[in-house]
Amino acid sequence: MTTILVTGGTGTLGRLVTERLRADGHEVRVLARHAETYAVDLVRGGSGLEAALAEVDTVVHCASSPRGGDEQAAARLIDAARRAGVAHLVYISIVGVDAVPIGYYRAKLAVERQIQESGLGWTILRTTQFHDLLVRVFEALGRMPVLLLPAGLSDQPIAVAEVADRLADLATGEPAGRVPDMGGPEVRTAPDLARAWLRATGRRRAVVSVPLPGGALRALRAGGHLTPGNAVGRGTFEEHLRERLGGGR
Repeated sequence: MTTILVTGGTGTLGRLVTERLRADGHEVRVLARHAETYAVDLVRGGSGLEAALAEVDTVVHCASSPRGGDEQAAARLIDAARRAGVAHLVYISIVGVDAVPIGYYRAKLAVERQIQESGLGWTILRTTQFHDLLVRVFEALGRMPVLLLPAGLSDQPIAVAEVADRLADLATGEPAGRVPDMGGPEVRTAPDLARAWLRATGRRRAVVSVPLPGGALRALRAGGHLTPGNAVGRGTFEEHLRERLGGGR
């Protein structure tokens, strides 16, 4: 069995990837700022990264932050992985990073390019947004008496566990380059998803769509973050809500 390092291994996705790989019998090391053994901040640097990568065959790079620093973290990881002789670097990215002009997306695209030019064997998987993200957005918006949404938006949310399974499979295979995108089972309008969340949580809110300007919203309205031709996910948003909320309130 191979030795695999999962960056961001204490996060929502990384934790599930780690569990799946260990269940399959692999030795898995977890690297994160607050990990028990390999506590490393990839953005700021510091000791511990070389030890974490020693005799590692594959790295699954899940660590990421919308607050910035992804490019610096990737550069530090790639440099150390080359020195350690890592054979395979697997990266999780987002559908639409090359189509939607959002700062976080631009950073993810830049990391993709760093990996492609790294000289390492690499695999990149882009997926649509996780169900959890929509729930967090609706929880924030739902604090107001009216749930306001940008007009014209749709989404294609996917179950994080399904993405974890796919990443684990990729990590135990050969470097595959850019693999097909992975999208949730349904493309649905934002109001439809919001009303599903309202029903599941027992809240009563009017859902109002508000026209908003901006290049990022134009790209989102055009579906740059969707991949309907790769709707391979199975778990629906309602199924996620039932599991998360235990049937609603």
